[in-house]
Amino acid sequence: MKFKTQAGHFARTALTLAAAVATLLACSSSTSPDKAGTFFGPTTAIGGGTGRAYITLDRVGAATELGIALTDSVIAGLPAANAEFVFALPPQASVTPFKHAVINWMPTGHPPPMIYTVPHFDFHFYTITNAERTAILVGEPTLDAKMARQPTAEFVPAGYVTGMSSAQMGMHWNDPDSPERHGEAFTKSFIYGSYDGAFIFAEPMVTRAYLQTRPSVVTTVKLPAQYATHGYQPTSYTISYDLVGKEQRIALSGLVMR
Repeated sequence: MKFKTQAGHFARTALTLAAAVATLLACSSSTSPDKAGTFFGPTTAIGGGTGRAYITLDRVGAATELGIALTDSVIAGLPAANAEFVFALPPQASVTPFKHAVINWMPTGHPPPMIYTVPHFDFHFYTITNAERTAILVGEPTLDAKMARQPTAEFVPAGYVTGMSSAQMGMHWNDPDSPERHGEAFTKSFIYGSYDGAFIFAEPMVTRAYLQTRPSVVTTVKLPAQYATHGYQPTSYTISYDLVGKEQRIALSGLVMR
């Protein structure tokens, strides 16, 4: 009889403890702040409109998308010459390795001829500061050596090869399997960039004509085996149109912690 009483007491105690733990977990879950949202950086004038960088976080604060949003009126009033537009990232983007973004507007495109020589935007997302980027020059032996220094194989995205080098950008790496390099019309593509032995930017390239169609597409990207910088890294890029904000959005997406 005494044994049964003690067994019952232990059972009731276990149930009470289990209920208490469940209550604590429920309270903890309900009181944890929801960090979900899209957060914007300052506005930059571009063409006939404006743009701003943004980052989207999920409810626990994990980054899912880092991009640039452009108002509809950007396309109108774009300059006739090449132009650069710099974007500061919102503070919430510090969970990624990226430190600023730049749009390079190319009204007549750039080499290789007959591939990228159409009006398009280069959306650069840099893991270096704006000051470090603008210090990248060509024509000076020491800096040319830094431009030529390549990352080791484990950091090179699968299949990518070197392309042109550019001041205030770096060495561009392209995917030889891209459709536009096999006779298809160029609409969008994805470029990586390096400098002084490390990758420093990820770059969706998108034509003006393609943006004007207001596409909604997610494209996976080829990845390296290792990363030199820690944080949320893209596994795809997204081109979409926000009907509510009436904005074109070009973003690094599918972000995962590396």
